[in-house]
Amino acid sequence: MTISTTEVINLYDLPINELMRLAANEHYKNFPEGDVELATLLSIKTGGCPEDCGYCPQAARYNTGVKAEKLMGVEDVLAAATQAKKAGSNRFCMGAAWREPKDRDIEKVAKIISEVKALGLETCATLGMLEKKHAKTLSEAGLDFYNHNLDSSEDFYGQVITTRQYQDRLNTIENVRETGISVCCGGIIGMGESRHQRAKLLATLANLAPYPESVPINHLVPVEGTPLENQKGVEPMEFVRTIAIARITMPKARVRLSAGRKQLSKEVQAMCFMAGANSIFYGDKLLTTGNPDYKDDLALLNELGLKTKVVTSRHSPVQ
Repeated sequence: MTISTTEVINLYDLPINELMRLAANEHYKNFPEGDVELATLLSIKTGGCPEDCGYCPQAARYNTGVKAEKLMGVEDVLAAATQAKKAGSNRFCMGAAWREPKDRDIEKVAKIISEVKALGLETCATLGMLEKKHAKTLSEAGLDFYNHNLDSSEDFYGQVITTRQYQDRLNTIENVRETGISVCCGGIIGMGESRHQRAKLLATLANLAPYPESVPINHLVPVEGTPLENQKGVEPMEFVRTIAIARITMPKARVRLSAGRKQLSKEVQAMCFMAGANSIFYGDKLLTTGNPDYKDDLALLNELGLKTKVVTSRHSPVQ
């Protein structure tokens, strides 16, 4: 069933208690255990990206203090993945600051994925635009999820990014889908877009066929040196509403609190969980920006009485 932007706007306009009730009902219906997925994100290739994404400290053209680095070796990635698993993570996500990987890059990343998979973790990668042949290679290596966010609505996109088109992102998602890899796809809230444009983003995500299995909702982290360094973001309740609408419009997806969580109070995060968020990025860093401490997250989940998800990955571990 297609969801219109007007329908999403109508949800935004509901009284907060009614919106939260609708979201909580969908959450309980589809995730009766109420568990929270813990995902750790590691930058396996940092900086030097040729893109001009206005929010990103890894773009080579911006002076943000992020130095370009080569792809990490397998052993170093495995050490980080092992630490993440010991800390309780369910999913290990690997990000590389490429516009699009080359054949030799994919070969190296596929090796890393197979080794991380052997640890018994769910695997996710975000490497930029992806050709179908590359998606197939990653799938064969045991990749469970591929992350490629839409970032914003199509009509706002050009104000933030000019080095790749919106359709390029949709093409990558389609290439991933065709290989059987699950899709992780969401957006960034608070880049200066209107509520109507936020609604259009959510409608676009919900109308993907099928909608993503994992939906990260990021709150902009303004980074000094980027074009959006002075952007103020959105009010906390607007962010909570966005989480609730993501749950209502994509009821079976894992809705993840992603970047910007460090700037949200404990109480706002609790409201997000009540609104249907059931995944967080877990660990002290998201690629290059800060994230709450492991111990703080576990303390919050314990205070709220929330348990964590047990790993059930798509592929058997690669030996």
